[in-house]
Amino acid sequence: MIKAVLFDLDGTLLDRDESVKKFIDCQYDRLKHFVGHIPRENYSKRFIELDQRGYVWKDKVYQQLIKEFAITGISWEELLQDYMAEFKNHCVPFPNLITTLEKLKSLDIRLGMITNGWGNFQLDNIKALGIEKYFDTILISEWEGLKKPDPEIFRRALKQLNVPAQQTIFIGDHPQNDIKAAQYAGLIAVWKKDPQWNHVEADAILDDLAELPILIENRW
Repeated sequence: MIKAVLFDLDGTLLDRDESVKKFIDCQYDRLKHFVGHIPRENYSKRFIELDQRGYVWKDKVYQQLIKEFAITGISWEELLQDYMAEFKNHCVPFPNLITTLEKLKSLDIRLGMITNGWGNFQLDNIKALGIEKYFDTILISEWEGLKKPDPEIFRRALKQLNVPAQQTIFIGDHPQNDIKAAQYAGLIAVWKKDPQWNHVEADAILDDLAELPILIENRW
């Protein structure tokens, strides 16, 4: 019987790819005085390439953009601050996010989240999605002092929820940081499909978040 579900954030609950596209398009408009000499599509495309789906921190991204596009009048620190302040206003949830969380809560399942990233930045994004209230615990790597795939961060979440690993599902999109790491920590690992990877060895695979409560009721 499943007692708890732990979620990753980016790529699992938050459609980060779409959120980034919305953000960078609006940043271009906001800061057009400084970046208007760059074609919009070039600025957006290069940001997304350098960002590597969030695995490169934005200080390096903006330093490279300034260098490549000869941006003047604004520093990379100011561009980074704009990112930190404004990204939360462009957060796009995956379909059926709220209804899935509500269904899981109705099944008396405890909910938690483990996400790598900066504390206030990630919490702002969680609040922007309107989902903070559904979670019994939220662990963000900066504040925890460790990050996925370290098994200790999974154990810490289990301790806070007071549930055993074998009765807990972890759902995420990354084959190593989420799926293999969760399995190594003894949890049931469910892969939220991501087009970046063709196949991932997981205990179950989902196309849509709405499939999760059905899976739990029928399988576990």
